[in-house]
Amino acid sequence: MSRPELQAPPEIYYGDTEAKKYTKNTRNQQIQADMTYRALELLNLPPDEPAFLLDIGCGSGLSGEILDEEGYLWAGVDIAPSMLEVALEREVEGDLFLQDIGQGFGFRPGSFDGAISISVLQWLLNAETSHPTSSPPHRLNRFFTTLHSALRNPSRAVFQFYPSSDDQIQLITSIAQKAGFGGGVVVDYPNSNKARKVFLCLYVGGGGGQQQQIPQGLDGDVVEDGKVRFEKRRARDLRKDKNGKRKSQKVIDRDWILRKKELYRKRGKESVPRDSKFTGRKRKPVF
Repeated sequence: MSRPELQAPPEIYYGDTEAKKYTKNTRNQQIQADMTYRALELLNLPPDEPAFLLDIGCGSGLSGEILDEEGYLWAGVDIAPSMLEVALEREVEGDLFLQDIGQGFGFRPGSFDGAISISVLQWLLNAETSHPTSSPPHRLNRFFTTLHSALRNPSRAVFQFYPSSDDQIQLITSIAQKAGFGGGVVVDYPNSNKARKVFLCLYVGGGGGQQQQIPQGLDGDVVEDGKVRFEKRRARDLRKDKNGKRKSQKVIDRDWILRKKELYRKRGKESVPRDSKFTGRKRKPVF
């Protein structure tokens, strides 16, 4: 079967029927969750600190649900109205924008602490018309230039995408670098046809030597049903600290809630609840 991006523009391909079908598919849900967790791992945000993230190509909010679970605030953009309608029906927490990312963003400079994108970037590689502004280089340049401006300094943006050739990877990377980004491509499980995943990990600003280092891709040789053996073990390891002890769950205490509410206020979000002496207190269970 032909790849979706070769069949029709995303706003047409993901009509009402396909948007609902895609969202209800358990396999799609699992893939979106796995790729979002990996993108957050590569984003390498400071632990236990609130952050405002941009979800590029948020669709029906499957990746946004993971951002919610991890305690992040987020805004999502997508070109498919039907996908955003499903997201609204599912009452996702993020702010949603109908946006053609190939036309660029209109956010204020430094609005976001980071950005992720799951299975979206390849859609920019197809020209829908013969007009120069529809060419992939033009749309990619507009996309990366305005995204660079919308991210704070320093920060990261991580894109999981499906290139069809090395030339496409080279095109995307070179245009991102011309827009001011540092970083490069990270390939997980490069020796596996089924498990191989490509990520573009980009940096804004310096932030020290560690900020500029491109992360190492995951590796594995044995694949069962499209998944690398020991992946579950790796998932368990991600929940352990450097001493091998299990990480504690994110603590949502008074200070964490106050920081999150202050970030909401800075972003201009209305109806932020006022602080009180009860802020951050655990609710008593109801039996």
